[in-house]
Amino acid sequence: MKAYAELLERLVHTPSRNAKLALLAQYFRTTPDPDRGWALASLTGDLELKKVTPARIRDLIESRADPVLFRLSYDFVGDLAETASLIWPERTAETPRGSNHPLSLNEAVQTLQTTPRTKIPSVISEWMDALSPSERYALLKLGMGGMRVGVSARLARVALASLGDITVDEIEEIWFGLTPPYSDLFAWVEGKGNRPEIDEAAAFRPMMLANPLDEEQLPDLIPGEYSAEYKWDGIRVQVSMREGAIRLYSRTGDDITGAFPDLVAGLTGLNGVLDGELLVARNGEVAPFSDLQQRLGRKTVSAKMQQEFPAHIRAYDILFDGADDLRPLPQVERRERLAEWVSDADTTVLDLSSDIPFERWDELQALRETLRETGIEGLMLKRHDTPYVPGRPKGPWFKWKRDPLTADCVVMYAQRGHGRRSSMYSDFTFGCWRPGDGGEMELVPVGKAYSGYTDAELTKLDKWVRQNSTERYGPVRAVKPGLVFEVAFDAVQSSKRHKSGIAMRFPRIHRIRWDKPHEEADLVETLKNMTT
Repeated sequence: MKAYAELLERLVHTPSRNAKLALLAQYFRTTPDPDRGWALASLTGDLELKKVTPARIRDLIESRADPVLFRLSYDFVGDLAETASLIWPERTAETPRGSNHPLSLNEAVQTLQTTPRTKIPSVISEWMDALSPSERYALLKLGMGGMRVGVSARLARVALASLGDITVDEIEEIWFGLTPPYSDLFAWVEGKGNRPEIDEAAAFRPMMLANPLDEEQLPDLIPGEYSAEYKWDGIRVQVSMREGAIRLYSRTGDDITGAFPDLVAGLTGLNGVLDGELLVARNGEVAPFSDLQQRLGRKTVSAKMQQEFPAHIRAYDILFDGADDLRPLPQVERRERLAEWVSDADTTVLDLSSDIPFERWDELQALRETLRETGIEGLMLKRHDTPYVPGRPKGPWFKWKRDPLTADCVVMYAQRGHGRRSSMYSDFTFGCWRPGDGGEMELVPVGKAYSGYTDAELTKLDKWVRQNSTERYGPVRAVKPGLVFEVAFDAVQSSKRHKSGIAMRFPRIHRIRWDKPHEEADLVETLKNMTT
């Protein structure tokens, strides 16, 4: 646990990507199995210890420390693991001694996995008594997840690949078929074992991603070398139909099959792996994204919901045709194979995303300006000669999204962030004006954002929040009306959960309007007229 705690602490305070890679590689190289495998799983988000919940940890802390002091400290720090690790009382002569041997990562994981829920607090309490503050922090992060140490899952796998001659793409090819603590994976990477066996039929294949298009790049691109198609407003998915097993994966590899039994029924008997967009469609017409949201995140879906919000796949690309791996083929050849595959599939739950014919970039530019009227998110450009490769290579694929909408909104609430922002008010809820029941104008929330400003601006924003707070709700502060954000967002959709009746999609802070009177911010009605 000591080495793991030191790793997390150093990662938090290391901004450089290359320096983080060096720290991770050193840890993986010097830490034995299975500890290094559990550490890798915790960093990639693939370790779930569901018995260790924030509520259980809060109750445990309040049983050992002054509850009022803990709540005030948690409100100030904003991170439960950090607060608990620092406020936990040091062992005294009267405190029963905890474990008198160093706690290994493997011991911690195995114990938390096998201990009954009711005994988890006493086990953690004993460990906390024996550990240093940094080790307590690492233990709680291990148990509750949500590392926030500036390490993505891919970065952790890149560090793993540096231990040997295996590429990160080869690791990601089998990653989603593996389970922690990955001893066979480490052996393979280090040249001490064979490639781990996985269930190929149900494996997720890392997806190819596009880079945003800077229109200044267009003169350097040759139109005849690219295909264009619509970027539909759903969620990107991979459909695996192999050896009778049908799986639906999100872009990040999460298995979402259970929420879409109608798709499974419609794809039964087919054989291949496709890249596409998950939508709700009725009689060939794509429904707004808000309809798809009715289906997302559900473990079970009623027959009525399947009928009201019918799921559909619009295919972009093909990775496998039966057992044939088509990813090395150029995009134009894969496109021909995809068209043939969809034509032969004879199913109503899947169709082909059509090509857009064009000869000049200005033709696409004019088309892009009309997309908001049809609810299409933008355009995709794909170079003809490119294979299907994982990650986000520069050049082959571009996403050319429609210009965002903007609105002037008034800051209503602020909340502390996480990680290095845990002591700063960095998450903002903002609203627009509407007539109240008595005819007076009132502010109602329309969105929340935590990006789009510099570190210097964040310091100024944090100071403003502290000086203008009116009420506290745990880590959240209400502020008096006075600060206006120009907010950029992709769309406005109806929402029964919000008092305003609407919600912004993908809001981000475009500009801080220190100069604008809050009374001149936009009306809810103005935003409603933007609904697509």
